[in-house]
Amino acid sequence: MVIGGDAVGMSAASQALRRAGRDALEVVVFERGHHVSYSACGIPYWVAGDVDGPDPLIARSAAAHRDNGIDLRLRTEVDGIDLDARTVQVRELDSDASSTEGFDELVVATGAVPVRPPLPGADAPGIYGVQTLDDGADLLDGLAERPRRAVVVGGGYIGVEMAEAMVRRGLEVTLVDQAPEPMTTLDPDMGALVREAMEGMDIRMRTGTPVSGFETGRDGRVTAVATEEGELPADIVVLGIGVRPNTELARVAGLPLGESGGVLTDLRMRVPGHDGVWAGGDCVEVFHRVSGARVHIPLGTHANKHGRVIGVNLGGGYATFPGVLGTAVSKVCDLEIGRTGLLEAEAGAAGFETVSATVDSTTRAGYFPGATAITVKVLAERRTGRLLGAQLVGREGTGKRVDVCAAALWNGMTVEEMINLDLGYAPPFAPVWDPVLVAARKASEAV
Repeated sequence: MVIGGDAVGMSAASQALRRAGRDALEVVVFERGHHVSYSACGIPYWVAGDVDGPDPLIARSAAAHRDNGIDLRLRTEVDGIDLDARTVQVRELDSDASSTEGFDELVVATGAVPVRPPLPGADAPGIYGVQTLDDGADLLDGLAERPRRAVVVGGGYIGVEMAEAMVRRGLEVTLVDQAPEPMTTLDPDMGALVREAMEGMDIRMRTGTPVSGFETGRDGRVTAVATEEGELPADIVVLGIGVRPNTELARVAGLPLGESGGVLTDLRMRVPGHDGVWAGGDCVEVFHRVSGARVHIPLGTHANKHGRVIGVNLGGGYATFPGVLGTAVSKVCDLEIGRTGLLEAEAGAAGFETVSATVDSTTRAGYFPGATAITVKVLAERRTGRLLGAQLVGREGTGKRVDVCAAALWNGMTVEEMINLDLGYAPPFAPVWDPVLVAARKASEAV
């Protein structure tokens, strides 16, 4: 039995059934929404107009999963788990009919829920979250009313991507964030580069500015975002404050939770102390390969891997999930952002003494047409030179360079070892010394 029908749930269900076979295993999936196996990461690009409708964001339809032998029940919510009786309480959302269903093995794949601040007016019409395909459709309906001014609350991945989407839609855009710089998954000096670039795109940036509430008009719709520095007029508001693990169901059932509120699992994605219970995706905490800490990093890349691991194990095989680095890329208009590993503050909290190096270069040979600026920052452990993290901000050709750093980080390389990586070179793709290698070389000199 699987609770949740997105990346983890459907990957686990499909993998388990494929390995064990229909005659050996019955798989039931409960999903409270209208869709399964969709890319929430693609919603900002659908809103921006890069993707034509929601259908391209659906990797596999409900009908396709059912044809493959999965008993998939949409618009069905699990209200309770009885681990002793090995049953769940199920409610059909459209009819409100309830039933009790038994299980032998249970997969908790409940994902995450958007943070909606407990502030006056936060539930007013015209304020949108961006988590599901239904959220994206609702936001597009709001944009059909031809709003002129948009305020995006939060400067993380979703915030900057939705700011781009609003700009692309022709709105006047203000992004407000309580942090000193946007993208707190970057060090502040790299976040400042993002802010400066967004200001150059005519996005009004209000960083270091906490939101205190939302003003509404006579019709109840949002009219402004209230801050300590005054009101920001808004015809539409998009919340990009982040998400938290959706684990209330797990908590009430007695499953162990970590400091972030995510479900705890072992290397095989089993819940310790509860035989036959598995969990994965945005509702769990996982091991960070650099800091050694348990962390909550909600990314689709991790979720799909969790689902595969769970499915292999349920299907009679053996698989483990070895941890994460927090590698991620994003973009706002033509600015690309990449990061992996630890920030300086995170490295210090983990007990590392660090050195860092930041270099400014170009994405291609400087003389080649289309060469654009790139800034690379590398963090290493003092004395050993072990790579601890990397961040990149720049124009076209910047973002996916983070994968070189992620591969080096995954394999425990030092910055000295990185210098001689045999990377591909041609003037249309990189300078003869790739910016990543220049940053590694500069960091090695500081070790």
